Amino acid sequence: MGGPYCDPGEISKNETIAAIDVATAETELMKDAAQSNSIHGRKLRLAIFGGRGIPSTYSGTETFFIELAPRLVERGHEVIVYCRKALFKDRPPVYKGVRLIYTPSFETKNFGTFTHTLACMIDVQCRNVDAMLITNVANAFHCAIPRILGEKCALNVDGIEWKRGKWGRLGKAYFYWNARLSGKILPKGIITDAYAMRKLYIDEFKTPSACIAYGGNIETSSKPEIVRQYGLEPGNYYLIASRLVPENNAALIVEGFKKARTKRLLAIAGDANYRSTFIDDLKSNADERVRFLGHVDSIEHVKELHCNSYAYIHGHMMGGTNPALLKALGFGNCILAHDNPFNAEVLAGHGLLFRDAADLAAKIELIEDRPELAEDFRRRAPDRIRNFYNWDRIVDQYEELFYQLAAGEDPTRIHSSVLEAETQLASR
Repeated sequence: MGGPYCDPGEISKNETIAAIDVATAETELMKDAAQSNSIHGRKLRLAIFGGRGIPSTYSGTETFFIELAPRLVERGHEVIVYCRKALFKDRPPVYKGVRLIYTPSFETKNFGTFTHTLACMIDVQCRNVDAMLITNVANAFHCAIPRILGEKCALNVDGIEWKRGKWGRLGKAYFYWNARLSGKILPKGIITDAYAMRKLYIDEFKTPSACIAYGGNIETSSKPEIVRQYGLEPGNYYLIASRLVPENNAALIVEGFKKARTKRLLAIAGDANYRSTFIDDLKSNADERVRFLGHVDSIEHVKELHCNSYAYIHGHMMGGTNPALLKALGFGNCILAHDNPFNAEVLAGHGLLFRDAADLAAKIELIEDRPELAEDFRRRAPDRIRNFYNWDRIVDQYEELFYQLAAGEDPTRIHSSVLEAETQLASR
């Protein structure tokens, strides 16, 4: 909502109606897809890799594996998740019914993912899988191996990695050409996690994709006193929870917060996993109201920091369906998010959008002056997860995709999410 503010009750009513319509249409589309699929209903053997492995919550990729793989096992499928051997001191063979295989990697910032995915591609050749799912657009070139061998493979391209500030010129070029060629390497296997990202791949690379979002969980505070360990009081601070890299706009947020008329603190939970002059500059430009908490390892502490904040400020702009934003919705945050197509798609009226530092300051002052508005956003935030981003819905869509891949169909043209998008466009 970069423009005039809309009545939240009206937004909630419209979103509820939309959720029912989408869920009904999607169910019918999936039934149609199932009836035409020659192998639907039988047990599949699946392999998933491209991240660090599980059990780990290092990033959204690992959380995605943790949520998706065990649910597929519960549905009767056999699932393998590959793990980076060097990163796991303990190496259990199974996690919640998911078989774990540990393969080597050359652990550096630039080559960890590259070398591990190559090792996975070699190992999976002897596993006789029906389909495999790889994450991270950096792994697109690796997918030439299953394409040449006639194996069924899908690649979730994730965010706009070629624009991220942490990569040098060669790194950005590598990501860009992976993205550009991904549709030629896997013409039936590209997955985007937001309709805005699907549109970007079509417009920029002429690459169609199945569109399956990330999921979220709904949780509430159980130990609010935990935030006092960080020098904070429940309800008396704003929260940033992200890696401190330039494209997540922490500098913009600090600047906007300094301009805002508020007595509350700004708590920044996050860091970078390498030495950063950006973080040094960020700290030097902050005032006494800004608290740097560093990286918070505890999942419970992250939850309490979210649930007890006055509002969560989300600056991410390079992803599709961002896991951190879904987490904030599931925790019932009042959300202020950077105004870009990805965040606008996820929030759909369940938070406020800001364009720049001045606009952020104005939005902070709006919810300071109208606490009932902040409370309304908190109350409605979990509905967005419940209606659109719940994990059962996401797993339904991935299961459909795996059946389509295994049957040799083209999910980038017949997946229920693609047909849903075409139906919505036709109705406008």
